[in-house]
Amino acid sequence: MGFNPCKLNFVLAIHLLKSISKSTWGKKVEVYKKWGWSGDEILEAFGKHPLFIIVSENKIMRVVDFFVNKIGWESSLIARKPVLVSLSLEKRTVLWWAVYEILLSKGLIKSNNNSLTNMLVSPEKCFLKKFVNCHEEEAPKLLKLYKEKLALAKQL
Repeated sequence: MGFNPCKLNFVLAIHLLKSISKSTWGKKVEVYKKWGWSGDEILEAFGKHPLFIIVSENKIMRVVDFFVNKIGWESSLIARKPVLVSLSLEKRTVLWWAVYEILLSKGLIKSNNNSLTNMLVSPEKCFLKKFVNCHEEEAPKLLKLYKEKLALAKQL
Protein backbone atom coordinates (compact mmCIF):
# COMPACT_ATOMS: atom_id res chain seq x y z
CA MET A 1 0.00 0.00 0.00
CA GLY A 2 3.04 2.24 -0.07
CA PHE A 3 3.32 2.92 3.67
CA ASN A 4 6.63 3.89 5.18
CA PRO A 5 7.02 1.50 8.15
CA CYS A 6 8.89 4.21 10.06
CA LYS A 7 5.88 6.54 10.06
CA LEU A 8 2.98 6.68 12.50
CA ASN A 9 0.46 6.18 9.69
CA PHE A 10 1.89 2.69 9.13
CA VAL A 11 1.24 1.67 12.73
CA LEU A 12 -2.20 3.27 12.64
CA ALA A 13 -3.08 1.52 9.38
CA ILE A 14 -2.00 -1.87 10.73
CA HIS A 15 -4.05 -1.32 13.87
CA LEU A 16 -7.12 -0.30 11.85
CA LEU A 17 -6.77 -3.21 9.45
CA LYS A 18 -6.63 -5.60 12.41
CA SER A 19 -9.57 -4.04 14.22
CA ILE A 20 -12.03 -3.43 11.38
CA SER A 21 -13.97 -6.36 9.93
CA LYS A 22 -14.06 -7.07 6.21
CA SER A 23 -17.79 -6.34 6.11
CA THR A 24 -17.30 -2.96 7.84
CA TRP A 25 -14.45 -2.12 5.46
CA GLY A 26 -16.71 -3.10 2.57
CA LYS A 27 -19.55 -0.88 3.80
CA LYS A 28 -17.23 2.13 4.04
CA VAL A 29 -15.79 1.44 0.59
CA GLU A 30 -19.31 1.25 -0.88
CA VAL A 31 -20.22 4.64 0.59
CA TYR A 32 -17.11 6.24 -0.90
CA LYS A 33 -17.80 4.52 -4.23
CA LYS A 34 -21.32 6.03 -4.22
CA TRP A 35 -19.53 9.37 -4.44
CA GLY A 36 -17.48 8.19 -7.40
CA TRP A 37 -14.25 7.25 -5.65
CA SER A 38 -12.32 4.45 -7.31
CA GLY A 39 -10.75 1.60 -5.39
CA ASP A 40 -7.34 3.16 -6.05
CA GLU A 41 -8.50 6.53 -4.68
CA ILE A 42 -9.79 4.82 -1.54
CA LEU A 43 -6.49 3.00 -0.98
CA GLU A 44 -4.53 6.19 -1.63
CA ALA A 45 -6.75 8.06 0.85
CA PHE A 46 -6.19 5.29 3.39
CA GLY A 47 -2.45 5.71 2.91
CA LYS A 48 -2.65 9.44 3.55
CA HIS A 49 -5.08 9.38 6.48
CA PRO A 50 -6.04 5.89 7.68
CA LEU A 51 -8.62 7.24 10.15
CA PHE A 52 -10.92 8.29 7.32
CA ILE A 53 -12.03 4.66 7.02
CA ILE A 54 -13.54 4.50 10.52
CA VAL A 55 -15.83 7.49 10.04
CA SER A 56 -19.49 6.42 10.14
CA GLU A 57 -21.32 5.94 6.86
CA ASN A 58 -23.76 8.69 7.86
CA LYS A 59 -20.96 11.18 8.50
CA ILE A 60 -19.21 10.26 5.25
CA MET A 61 -22.41 11.01 3.37
CA ARG A 62 -22.98 14.33 5.19
CA VAL A 63 -19.39 15.53 4.81
CA VAL A 64 -18.98 14.61 1.16
CA ASP A 65 -22.44 16.01 0.41
CA PHE A 66 -21.45 19.32 2.02
CA PHE A 67 -18.24 19.61 -0.02
CA VAL A 68 -19.82 18.49 -3.28
CA ASN A 69 -23.26 20.10 -3.12
CA LYS A 70 -22.66 23.17 -0.91
CA ILE A 71 -19.13 24.15 -1.83
CA GLY A 72 -19.13 22.69 -5.35
CA TRP A 73 -16.03 20.54 -5.19
CA GLU A 74 -15.47 17.38 -7.17
CA SER A 75 -15.64 14.32 -4.93
CA SER A 76 -12.16 13.30 -6.07
CA LEU A 77 -10.73 16.42 -4.42
CA ILE A 78 -11.88 15.10 -1.04
CA ALA A 79 -10.28 11.74 -1.88
CA ARG A 80 -6.97 13.56 -2.23
CA LYS A 81 -7.45 15.22 1.22
CA PRO A 82 -9.16 12.47 3.26
CA VAL A 83 -8.48 14.25 6.55
CA LEU A 84 -11.43 16.49 5.62
CA VAL A 85 -13.80 13.56 6.23
CA SER A 86 -12.53 13.22 9.80
CA LEU A 87 -13.10 16.85 10.78
CA SER A 88 -16.21 17.83 12.71
CA LEU A 89 -18.74 18.98 10.15
CA GLU A 90 -20.71 21.19 12.54
CA LYS A 91 -17.95 22.51 14.80
CA ARG A 92 -15.30 23.11 12.17
CA THR A 93 -16.07 22.63 8.51
CA VAL A 94 -19.40 24.48 8.26
CA LEU A 95 -18.31 27.16 10.73
CA TRP A 96 -14.95 27.81 9.10
CA TRP A 97 -16.56 27.74 5.64
CA ALA A 98 -18.84 30.57 6.82
CA VAL A 99 -15.77 32.61 7.80
CA TYR A 100 -14.18 31.79 4.44
CA GLU A 101 -17.31 32.99 2.60
CA ILE A 102 -17.33 36.28 4.53
CA LEU A 103 -13.66 36.88 3.77
CA LEU A 104 -14.29 36.08 0.09
CA SER A 105 -17.28 38.41 -0.10
CA LYS A 106 -15.23 41.27 1.34
CA GLY A 107 -12.35 40.56 -1.06
CA LEU A 108 -9.98 39.79 1.81
CA ILE A 109 -8.95 36.40 0.37
CA LYS A 110 -9.07 34.80 -3.06
CA SER A 111 -11.11 31.71 -3.88
CA ASN A 112 -8.81 28.72 -3.93
CA ASN A 113 -9.47 25.07 -3.04
CA ASN A 114 -5.98 24.70 -1.55
CA SER A 115 -6.35 27.73 0.72
CA LEU A 116 -9.72 26.45 1.95
CA THR A 117 -8.28 22.98 2.55
CA ASN A 118 -5.30 24.42 4.39
CA MET A 119 -7.63 26.61 6.44
CA LEU A 120 -9.79 23.65 7.45
CA VAL A 121 -6.90 21.46 8.57
CA SER A 122 -5.00 24.15 10.44
CA PRO A 123 -5.15 24.23 14.25
CA GLU A 124 -7.79 26.58 15.63
CA LYS A 125 -5.17 28.97 17.04
CA CYS A 126 -3.60 29.35 13.58
CA PHE A 127 -7.01 29.67 11.94
CA LEU A 128 -7.99 32.50 14.28
CA LYS A 129 -4.67 34.28 13.83
CA LYS A 130 -4.51 33.94 10.04
CA PHE A 131 -8.15 34.26 9.03
CA VAL A 132 -10.07 36.01 11.80
CA ASN A 133 -7.94 38.23 14.03
CA CYS A 134 -5.85 39.71 11.23
CA HIS A 135 -9.01 41.02 9.53
CA GLU A 136 -10.33 42.76 12.64
CA GLU A 137 -10.40 46.19 10.99
CA GLU A 138 -11.93 45.08 7.68
CA ALA A 139 -14.42 42.64 9.22
CA PRO A 140 -14.85 43.70 12.85
CA LYS A 141 -17.84 41.44 13.51
CA LEU A 142 -16.09 38.31 12.24
CA LEU A 143 -14.66 37.18 15.59
CA LYS A 144 -17.98 37.81 17.33
CA LEU A 145 -19.84 35.86 14.64
CA TYR A 146 -17.31 33.04 14.88
CA LYS A 147 -17.66 32.78 18.66
CA GLU A 148 -21.47 32.84 18.48
CA LYS A 149 -21.61 30.13 15.83
CA LEU A 150 -19.02 28.05 17.70
CA ALA A 151 -21.14 28.23 20.87
CA LEU A 152 -24.19 27.09 18.87
CA ALA A 153 -22.26 24.26 17.26
CA LYS A 154 -21.04 23.03 20.63
CA GLN A 155 -24.66 22.74 21.77
CA LEU A 156 -25.41 20.27 18.94
